[in-house]
Amino acid sequence: MDDEKGPNRSDEDSGGHDRDSDGQERRPSRDWLRTWLPTGSPPRSVYIHIPFCRHRCGYCNFSVVANRDYLVDRFLNALEQEISWLDRNFDIDTLFLGGGTPSHLSAANLKRLKTILESRFTLNPNAEVTAECNPNDLDEIKAASLQAFGVNRISLGVQSLRPEKLAKLERDHSPRDVARAVELARQFTKSVSMDLIFAAPTETISQWENDLRSALELAPNHLSTYELTYEKGTTFWNRLTQGELQISNEEIRADMYELTTNVLQGAGLQPYEVSSFAEANHQCRHNENYWTGQPYFAFGPGASRFIDGIRETNHRSTSQYLKRLEQGESPVAFSECLSEEDSARELLAIGLRRVVGVNDADFKTMTGYKVANLLAERKQTWIKAGLLVQKRCGDANSNESHSNWRLTFRGRMLCDQIASQIVNR
Repeated sequence: MDDEKGPNRSDEDSGGHDRDSDGQERRPSRDWLRTWLPTGSPPRSVYIHIPFCRHRCGYCNFSVVANRDYLVDRFLNALEQEISWLDRNFDIDTLFLGGGTPSHLSAANLKRLKTILESRFTLNPNAEVTAECNPNDLDEIKAASLQAFGVNRISLGVQSLRPEKLAKLERDHSPRDVARAVELARQFTKSVSMDLIFAAPTETISQWENDLRSALELAPNHLSTYELTYEKGTTFWNRLTQGELQISNEEIRADMYELTTNVLQGAGLQPYEVSSFAEANHQCRHNENYWTGQPYFAFGPGASRFIDGIRETNHRSTSQYLKRLEQGESPVAFSECLSEEDSARELLAIGLRRVVGVNDADFKTMTGYKVANLLAERKQTWIKAGLLVQKRCGDANSNESHSNWRLTFRGRMLCDQIASQIVNR
């Protein structure tokens, strides 16, 4: 995938790049740098996509290159170029290093990345700085490098603590690696999160419960649990279509989700979003920024940003991302400016993923739309089906009356279908 070609463009449709007198491209024009030059409320969150991995897992559909470490220097050069297009410095509250595998970078690479970011961003004193890590990457040297970088929240790609399940998911770490990584992370971070996958091929409910309880024995501050999905273009998708793998039936997946909520709540990890559970004060502030519709910067291959009402995504291909930046071209592969209604619908769909739901008064202030009007006739259908709850707030006899809308537990299990209907009207 990293060798796929970008769209063909004539000189008249070359992205509006400024050119020197000899015809050489310098950099994208200001029009193409709209999201690098925000005019509205400036974003206070930054996402950096690090595409490098030791190998690609069979279920992975992210923008990733495996065993291509010789591209790291080119990547950092390109990232530095992309970030340099910002016209000023920005104060930020959250920084998230995702991937790929950020912990795959060497100490020297991390040091250079920090220098690049500091050229345009200043972290506030209480900023949340998250790094995604593979458990077998985190040794004492890497831990020290991440601490020097300023990381105070680690998100470990654990996926499972059962050896046989790890093998099925094509992960290259062991449960012992996870325990060691958690112990190291606690020495220099304020918060440790784990990602777990459920509904793996042939997995039973009791096996999933054992996975959850094994994870809880390591006392994480935060857990994200995701149902295994089979995305086109992955080897798992190919194996599924060839009959080598089977998707767990819907009833088992629902039971696993219900079990997850019960077990984690019983251990003091409260759900605050469909897939996210945390101790008090350990919610992921960076993700909360997404879910509440705030603007955010994003850099790197496949990275998506949302600024001044414009949503953009960089080219997923690492090689194309590098080539475009090296030629002074915009890396953007997709861009759209949502209408006011489409933007409101998207925000509602995302906001309902949060357990607290959506406050109608706040939503109307932010978007100009009332939740009830966007839901239209669906609201009563979903309320009667036990998927949606409307709790009236304020004085029903005054103009200050409003509602809080939230999905029920059953509704959260169907949140993707509900979100699709909201967005697609």
